[in-house]
Amino acid sequence: MASSSAPAADRKAGPYAWYVLVVLFLVYALNFIDRQILTILAPHIRRDLGLSHADIGFLYGTAFGVFYALFGIPLGRLADSWHRVRLMTIGLALWSTMTALSGLSRNGLQLAAARIGVGVGEATASPSAYSLISDWFPKRQRATALAIYSAGIYFGGGFSLFLGGAIVDWWNAAYPVDPPFGLVGWQAAFMAVGLPGLVLALWVLTLREPMRGQSEGLMAPPHPTPFKSFLEDLLTIIPPLTLLGAARNGARALLRNLVMLALVAAAIYALVRLGEPMPQWLAVGIGVYAVYSWSAALRHRDLPTFRLIIGTPAFLAVVLAYGLNAFLAYAVAGLAPSYAVQVFGITSREAGLWIGGPAILGGFLGVTLGGIAADRLRRRWASGRIMVILFGSLAPVPSLIIAFTTPDKALFYAMLPLTQIFASCALGAAAAATQDLVLPRMRGTATAAFFIGTTLIGLAMGPYLAGRVADLTGSLSTGILSLLATLPLAVGAAIAALRLVPAAEASRETRARAAGEPL
Repeated sequence: MASSSAPAADRKAGPYAWYVLVVLFLVYALNFIDRQILTILAPHIRRDLGLSHADIGFLYGTAFGVFYALFGIPLGRLADSWHRVRLMTIGLALWSTMTALSGLSRNGLQLAAARIGVGVGEATASPSAYSLISDWFPKRQRATALAIYSAGIYFGGGFSLFLGGAIVDWWNAAYPVDPPFGLVGWQAAFMAVGLPGLVLALWVLTLREPMRGQSEGLMAPPHPTPFKSFLEDLLTIIPPLTLLGAARNGARALLRNLVMLALVAAAIYALVRLGEPMPQWLAVGIGVYAVYSWSAALRHRDLPTFRLIIGTPAFLAVVLAYGLNAFLAYAVAGLAPSYAVQVFGITSREAGLWIGGPAILGGFLGVTLGGIAADRLRRRWASGRIMVILFGSLAPVPSLIIAFTTPDKALFYAMLPLTQIFASCALGAAAAATQDLVLPRMRGTATAAFFIGTTLIGLAMGPYLAGRVADLTGSLSTGILSLLATLPLAVGAAIAALRLVPAAEASRETRARAAGEPL
């Protein structure tokens, strides 16, 4: 291990940093177990609650994703100014409780309310974790560390399919009538994965809080009033309080806010008139309007952060490129188990085993190798990490098409993890690229902004639109493959990032200082 006097660029993370990373990996794995288990339970939920594929897409993606994105913004700011370990502990306890309460749902509305609660709780995790990892690990190891943390997505997502499928089939076989507490198999599965999170929350609480900015020698002083800032952020992002927040910035800001609100309301009305379901587009509309309100307020409250995130085209290009990657990936993750059960006539247990098991290995290999490759490419080229994002947009397409067109079950099982390896390789690269474009004190906010792309674009839209097309055409295959229409936009955003990121990263401190940052 390098001495403390070594230059920051030459230092390596110590043993405790790797211990913290292991714990954060487990938190993120549980995050995705609780988030993803709905997909393997979907056929049973659809049958018992009378829901459609689009409804499942709404529950899995939109109901969770919109509120995950919205609360991720103020919670990301709180992660930038308060104790990150405590914030993650509170969030973990909340989302675990709401996952368990999902098992008490008796209709789609109750399940949607529980999914919203899961989204709010999980919004604390990644802003806190990204910021902690960026302080425990120097820049030269950051993409690798973030990639390992991000591998929790695939471990948790894959394990949730195996565990959920096993629980639901075992419970329904063991208790075909008069089950304990009146719970059917999918309800018992929610309870089984939710409650252990309360134990993990106690473990997280024991972690040490590092000095903010210590990995780069840019120590940031403690924020004097973190919760005042958090409450002000809530005022800028939760409708209709957003109108009060806009009014505080003057009549012109309020007028612009009202114009945006009217445009969003008109778009929702038009979509509903065309036959689209109100809950989906109301939720998306709330998300779009709230994010606009927050970004407009951020410009008044913290101009340097606004300039380095929303005011930086390179940052937006990275978010859009990876958001469209997630658009397709979340649709596949959300509907693949239902597709396998419907097309190949298998049980939930088999779907969980043969989809979930390889998904763990495929996702872990993809995101880890992608992170390592991104770090190595970054040492040779300033845009090296963006090359991995571009690769992640194109490489999964052939295996995806084969998976959802083949009549051969074995080939379907083989193509899914291959698709996941290629798609997941971009995550660590995209995460590290956004972190490198901002100052240490802005990392939580940057993480929240990054996850807007993977939620409002990817999670809130991908599964729903695939499910909606599937309902209209009667084919889950058509529903999933129809999303490939967004591929040119994803590639275009990645190419734009390839050109813009090097200059934006090199001018980071200069642009922040010009916006008023005391450096």
